Amino acid sequence: MYNHDNRIVLTLDAGGTNMVFSAIQGNVEIVEPYCLPAYPDDLQKCLDTLIDGFTHIRSLLPKAPVAISFAFPGPADYKNGIIHDLPNFPSFRGGVPLGPFLQEHFQIPVFINNDGNLFAYGEALAGALPTLNDRLKKLGYNKEYRNLIGVTFGTGFGSGVVIDNRLLTGDNDCGGDVWVFRNKLYPDKIAEESVSRRAITRVYNEYAAVRDETLTPNDIFRIAEGEIQGDRQAAIRSFAQLGEVAGDVIAHLLTVGDGIVVIGGGIIGAAKYIMPALIGELRSSLSTFSGDSLSRLQMEVVDAQDEDGLKQAVLEEWREIDIPNTNKKINYNPHKKTFVMTTSLGTSTAISLGAYAYALHQLAD
Repeated sequence: MYNHDNRIVLTLDAGGTNMVFSAIQGNVEIVEPYCLPAYPDDLQKCLDTLIDGFTHIRSLLPKAPVAISFAFPGPADYKNGIIHDLPNFPSFRGGVPLGPFLQEHFQIPVFINNDGNLFAYGEALAGALPTLNDRLKKLGYNKEYRNLIGVTFGTGFGSGVVIDNRLLTGDNDCGGDVWVFRNKLYPDKIAEESVSRRAITRVYNEYAAVRDETLTPNDIFRIAEGEIQGDRQAAIRSFAQLGEVAGDVIAHLLTVGDGIVVIGGGIIGAAKYIMPALIGELRSSLSTFSGDSLSRLQMEVVDAQDEDGLKQAVLEEWREIDIPNTNKKINYNPHKKTFVMTTSLGTSTAISLGAYAYALHQLAD
């Protein structure tokens, strides 16, 4: 959407360890990213880092930026740019008006949102959604998708929903959030307890009957691949359990958002072990008290990365039906479909593009 827009937006990838500053113009990163330590325990040092980082990037630009836009962890009042109590940024406890602080210093608009929202927005405007629609058109599929659900598997369970090119934020900046959904396997726990880095380690330890909290998801992936020693089946099952719980949550989201699904985040590098269980959950059935079995979703779930399966799924299955009390017929395709895929942009790139588009959209409003 903004491929040919000449306006420049300053961006930031904010983490608890480092902050990476950059700038985007026309959906392209135009400077070398600049990395500084985050200082999450010292508010003044953290604020000084933000000023230093954005000032450095601004000095490299061919013209003045029109806004600052970036993802920052929540909870937060994103509309007003106020960050609340953050586990990874203890110095922000009590609430810090980060947006107004930066706006006062740089005298340009500042927009902040969470990474799940901006990931979904970037994929909807410049990634998975336009790419899929282009692929479907080339295959002769007579339908254009306009809605997207984006989820990320990482330190936590991130998500965002885009409806007809508009990001769902909600009245309380909670629109599309799923990390606190009920956990399918542990109904008194939140979904994030099974869809996160800590979940992979916990479940592996349970299945392998060990107690090693130093294991990372990457370690467990390497065990699953047979690259390092460990319980390979326990490793595979830990990723599959994440996929099952995530699939249950996504199924609920799809009944509301009714679009395509794109998945990112650091853990998605283990997609070969996650996606079969996730898609299996989306394709599962539920029953009624009378004994009827119903598909979990009204639409057929298509793995968009299975090229042969994709081609088969989009074969038009039109039929002619009669218009009552006339001698006329009408074409009808009763088959509803949704498509699931992992990010091809990369999570960080999608978030940056989402931040860029979000700023320009807000400026237009």
